[in-house]
Amino acid sequence: MAAGGTAAWWALGRDQASASTASSTTTTVAASTSTIEQSVSSTGTLTPTVQEDVSFEVSGTVTAVSVAEGDTVTVGQTLATVDTLQLNADLLDAKATLATAEAKLSDLEDEDDGTTTADAQISAATAQVAVAEAAVTTAEEAVADATLTAPVAGLVTAVDVEVGDKISGSSSSSASGAATGATGGATTSTTASTAQFTIVGTDAYQTSLTLADSDVAKIAVGDQVEMTSDDLADTVFGVVSSIGLISTSTSGTAGYPVVVDVTGDVSALRDGISVTAEIIYSRRTDVLTVPSAAVTQEDGTSYVQKVESDGTVTKTAVVTGETSGTVIEITSGLVEGDEVQVTTYIRTSTGNSSSGTTSNEQMPQFSGEMPDFSSGEMPAGGGQMPGGNG
Repeated sequence: MAAGGTAAWWALGRDQASASTASSTTTTVAASTSTIEQSVSSTGTLTPTVQEDVSFEVSGTVTAVSVAEGDTVTVGQTLATVDTLQLNADLLDAKATLATAEAKLSDLEDEDDGTTTADAQISAATAQVAVAEAAVTTAEEAVADATLTAPVAGLVTAVDVEVGDKISGSSSSSASGAATGATGGATTSTTASTAQFTIVGTDAYQTSLTLADSDVAKIAVGDQVEMTSDDLADTVFGVVSSIGLISTSTSGTAGYPVVVDVTGDVSALRDGISVTAEIIYSRRTDVLTVPSAAVTQEDGTSYVQKVESDGTVTKTAVVTGETSGTVIEITSGLVEGDEVQVTTYIRTSTGNSSSGTTSNEQMPQFSGEMPDFSSGEMPAGGGQMPGGNG
């Protein structure tokens, strides 16, 4: 059975040898200083930092809609207007009431005889004037609010009002703190279903990520972030702006929310672009490195093949540190400028198809010799399979 097994292995080796050949390429590379980065990654979606849902604060009939979905607006630009006929009438009534109250107060002051009764009448009339003044202010604001303007600059993404619609004023508070009056009485709300207009900012974006507890412990607010996407030609840069303290669970795995603010040019960005974000939590410069492929392990010790000044090659022990990409840090055993050998093994396989397609695959480095099938003979081994026990 041993002979049969060996023959089968040898036949397999011959078949493999007839389909592939192995070769190696050795190059010399100098140890040099590099920047070592450590990062964690996650995926997210770009969203505008600013999103406002805007509605009228006054009631009335819509007389004009000045923007459509897809339009870009500036702060203060008119979005729509409502009929001001009733609002103007209310303002005139309020002003008339104020004038009457002021006249009554003036008469009482002229007739003041210093009695307690006169003082009480003057105090009451003064209060009536204050109430009337407040009513005028409210009526003036209502007239101003008949013109709805954009509280922020951005892209109009939704319009849910038409000319002729009868609307009821909203009393919702502003989600972004937009000032009433200065922005035409716009009220913003986070409830998109009740909003008459939705505006998203186009000058600032962010993305929300979820990191495992083991990863979130490595990062900090202010860490730099590099984001890539199939939908973007260039890398997008950002910074970590917030890290959540309360975890959420997805499929039994705890995750922490992390928000990244985009920095730099955002002209190519759009709402909804999916990105892969690399959060760089460690960056060290002037770190001595060599290609990772130059380092081999033997009995727990790392070695490189160092090329001496006279051209001889010496197996040299080194101490390694962090790995970044295709390079590895050398903390001891080499100095900058030392040359090391990098050997790459290539296996070239030729298929049996009529097209004769050839594929190249990298193979790991071996400490011993590879079996040679090129002669068609069984390799030496006393009739045993390589590594066999007899």
